[in-house]
Amino acid sequence: MIARDENGGVGRGTWSRGFGCLIRRKQVDSVHINGHGHQLARTLSVIDLVAIGVGSTIGAGVYILIGTVAREQAGPAIVISLLVAGIAAALSAFCYAELACRCPSAGSAYHYTYICIGEGVAWLVGWALILEYTIGGSAVARGITPNLALFFGGEDNLPSFLARHTLPGLGIVVDPCAAVLVLLVTILLCLGIKESSTAQFIVTTVNVCVMLFVIIVGGYQCFKSGWVGYELPSGYFPYGVNGMFAGSAIVFFSYIGFDAVTSTAEEVKNPQRDLPLGISTALCICCVLYMFVSAVIVGLVPYYELNPDTPISSAFSSYGMDWAVYLITTGSVTALFSSLLGSILPQPRIFMAMARDGLLPSFFSDINRRTQVPLKSTIVTGVFAAVLAFFMDVSQLAGMVSVGTLLAFITVAVSVLIIRYVPPDEVPIPSSLQTSVDRLARHSGGGIEEDQAISPVDPASYCENIHLHDKSEALLGHPLIIKEVTNVDDFGFQIVYTDEQNEKNRRKLASWTIALLCLGVLVLAGAASIDRCPSILRFTLCGMGGILLLCSITVLACMKQDDTRHSFGHSGGFVCPFVPFLPAACILLNTYLLIGLGMATWLRVSAWLLIGVLVYLFYGRTHSSLLNAIYVPSACTNEIHRSRAHHLL
Repeated sequence: MIARDENGGVGRGTWSRGFGCLIRRKQVDSVHINGHGHQLARTLSVIDLVAIGVGSTIGAGVYILIGTVAREQAGPAIVISLLVAGIAAALSAFCYAELACRCPSAGSAYHYTYICIGEGVAWLVGWALILEYTIGGSAVARGITPNLALFFGGEDNLPSFLARHTLPGLGIVVDPCAAVLVLLVTILLCLGIKESSTAQFIVTTVNVCVMLFVIIVGGYQCFKSGWVGYELPSGYFPYGVNGMFAGSAIVFFSYIGFDAVTSTAEEVKNPQRDLPLGISTALCICCVLYMFVSAVIVGLVPYYELNPDTPISSAFSSYGMDWAVYLITTGSVTALFSSLLGSILPQPRIFMAMARDGLLPSFFSDINRRTQVPLKSTIVTGVFAAVLAFFMDVSQLAGMVSVGTLLAFITVAVSVLIIRYVPPDEVPIPSSLQTSVDRLARHSGGGIEEDQAISPVDPASYCENIHLHDKSEALLGHPLIIKEVTNVDDFGFQIVYTDEQNEKNRRKLASWTIALLCLGVLVLAGAASIDRCPSILRFTLCGMGGILLLCSITVLACMKQDDTRHSFGHSGGFVCPFVPFLPAACILLNTYLLIGLGMATWLRVSAWLLIGVLVYLFYGRTHSSLLNAIYVPSACTNEIHRSRAHHLL
């Protein structure tokens, strides 16, 4: 908010010292504008991004989850379950692709949320993502040990320095192998992003080759046996359509990981072209592989005979191919290793982005001159994940991993709606430019009312509050302040004023509609997820939420999108289709999944988020790079900088 201070200059109002700090927003290219020393190396190509996306997404879950879902939820219809889940994941992928093109800097969802929604929500998203990557990486690392033990004939035959041990008197099972693997991945990440992406490409290629082996050899056996798994009296939908959708909700989490691609946006050679291609190609590859592998496995043996722990290996063993177990185990180990690499890779970049913005100590934002990676952040996060993997069995905390991702998916979809209908039209500038803003206001022929202020969500009022004693002269002399003046006559100013008022009203209506859409989604998803709620109350809340959601979508669909959306951020990249319908569906789906994670998960997550709130209140809020920034309309920034340069000359 901008207001006249006691000395007649333009200074910050009181909003940033209160709750207003939660909604202050940064610039798209703030990392380059603020000049943060060394930058990350732009060396990644589309191939690298696809390898990172596929490797981060396809974990060992595909070697286990397919059997569990087919056996208990979907039956042979698991193929359709995977297709539906892939389409649902594509909703978020479309939103990520547009924002990654517009705002190609490190930080992923945290970065986009900070630009579009505000500092408070961005902090929670970043803090939740830190939890996700830490626990996710540790859980994956501890899952490698039992799979690796199969090559040695069981865990009892593992070398003592890699085998799990129970600490006497404490009952804690330590896993040296998991810790060693995390440290190895950390060292690899410290060498450079190109070296890391090359390693990811190698292990992902091995994993994909194993899955192709399962598809080709298993498909051949299915043709020989006549696809016995589909010749069942129960048909293709033994659990009904509801079972198929229930399976989709479970396997949806198998697609989480493609968002790791966006965390490397600042290291991509051509982000406007490569990021959308990398995200979409990785997601398509994962979806096709998942569907073909599941189709083959449920075709080899009936779904109810699948081993829930080793469905693929047991299916091949039933045809006398016990030797295939070693190949499948190799695929499982490489899948876990690539997933581990994909879990640890984004975390230092989240730390770095938050430290650049002043929300964390600047220690985490240092970039090594030689390797051009956030070396200190990588070492700290890697060591912490290694300690966690060594001492803790994080399997009970696995549900917490999904919170960060789902929360990020929701805020990214909301950010797309904001960019399309109410893109930020004010820019934070350093307080050192305060005199230039003051000089520009005086040069415009008037001052800024002392008792008026500019809302951070409607900064256009800054230009409206300038007194124009000579309207014609001011309009012609300062086109950056009052824009699009063609004919200045007795009625010209009135026409411009009407257009600005209409635009202001449109933005206000769009802001409230987006807020009501989110409220409708929350009511609808919450009511649908609560099983112990009375039926009448549940249906009433669902109806209210549904009506609010449909009305909000209808209003947005009929409303003109903001013209400045074309020039917001970096233009010329991917544009999300079917707005507002696609982002609204994305918000609804992910909110429903987020609420349905369970009370135990939410209690654990709440404790972590509470710690994050305290860190923000006592450090981030007071060290933010936007603490002393001055917010001015975007149209005025060039004039302000020119005014300062002219004054210095």
